[in-house]
Amino acid sequence: MNGIINIYKPKGITSHDVVYRIRRLYGTKRVGHAGTLDPMATGVLPVLVGNACAAQDYIMEHDKTYVAGLRLGTITDTGDITGEILETKDNIPDEETVKRVGESFVGEMKQLPPMYSAIKIGGKKLYELAREGKTVEREARDITVYSSEMLEKVSDTDYYFKFSVSKGTYIRTLGEDIGTKLGCGGTLFSLERTVCGEFTKQNAHTLEELNDIAEKQGADGLEKLLCPVEMSFFHLPVVKLPEFYSKLCKNGLEIYLAKIGSPKLCIGEKIRIYDNDGNFFAIGDVGEFKDGIALKARVRFDTVRK
Repeated sequence: MNGIINIYKPKGITSHDVVYRIRRLYGTKRVGHAGTLDPMATGVLPVLVGNACAAQDYIMEHDKTYVAGLRLGTITDTGDITGEILETKDNIPDEETVKRVGESFVGEMKQLPPMYSAIKIGGKKLYELAREGKTVEREARDITVYSSEMLEKVSDTDYYFKFSVSKGTYIRTLGEDIGTKLGCGGTLFSLERTVCGEFTKQNAHTLEELNDIAEKQGADGLEKLLCPVEMSFFHLPVVKLPEFYSKLCKNGLEIYLAKIGSPKLCIGEKIRIYDNDGNFFAIGDVGEFKDGIALKARVRFDTVRK
């Protein structure tokens, strides 16, 4: 079985726990996911099965949308309520100020990854170092917040915000930064991912649903839930190769655009590559080679690695 299944991760388990259950249900070890969700977080988790695992890095580049519960006046060591409370404050601004400041976090910016994250430094994950009481220097990353919208005030301290962001954005850090700008501090009391690229909360499947399908319909029912891997790349331009050039491309050779009469493509642009029969088989990119501008397959999806 090969493809992507959109899982709604429940609260209280890790993303790896989801992968383990999918491995058991689908009977294969070749399973991965695109974008870790902490145990406290819920929501959309694309799970990759079979040769779809080759798409992991590409899918993780997709933009994402979250609904975050922000608690003002509380500062924790993890950026959420699962951590140790470091400080509490009672100078909570009024609702209009919270709305204005929260919505001011739109645009390109630098963000320092939190210590409680899965980034590796020196071969060790940051959260492992944090649990040892260590703090290490991290490099700020370029991120983009496309929209920041206050959805609801639920108490004097608690608000729900909706954030649409680029890859690599830490919502816990974003919540802390809003609290810092307000002067009272903040931490997340909930986090739900509602969109990851083409995958949404509305078309996600629960683990309970999968268990039920496995019992009633078996492997055939589970296979029907898998989306084709190319679904994640519908935003990329398509290049359809004649049979001769498809074979060359599958053998790792670059294909010069001048030889195939391809539409104008930009150097560095990612593309979907199809054979003459319309079968998607690779993601590639366009580059400058010794004899001119050419495309080359970078990740193949027409072969299954055991």
